[in-house]
Amino acid sequence: MKTAYDVIKRPIITEQSMAAATEKKYTFEVARDANKIEIAKACEEIFGVKVAKVNTLNMQGKVKRMGRYPEGRRPHWKKAMITLTEDSKTIEFFEGMV
Repeated sequence: MKTAYDVIKRPIITEQSMAAATEKKYTFEVARDANKIEIAKACEEIFGVKVAKVNTLNMQGKVKRMGRYPEGRRPHWKKAMITLTEDSKTIEFFEGMV
């Protein structure tokens, strides 16, 4: 059985995701086999917030040169954008970065 920390791997820290954090939208890298319901429950369990909506994307790994070989590929991963409800508190991890 997967724990909440197996579902949510790490936060995505970019300019675009930090701008969305002011609107209570947060971006995370999640497990590739996790569905929206599992992601919402994991976020609620870890951060103690109320999730309104979860959007997910399967991100393709970039093609990169690997030494003398012509090309390799970075691993594929899954991204989740989590929107919190209006009455929910914010996620404190993102507070000092905005």
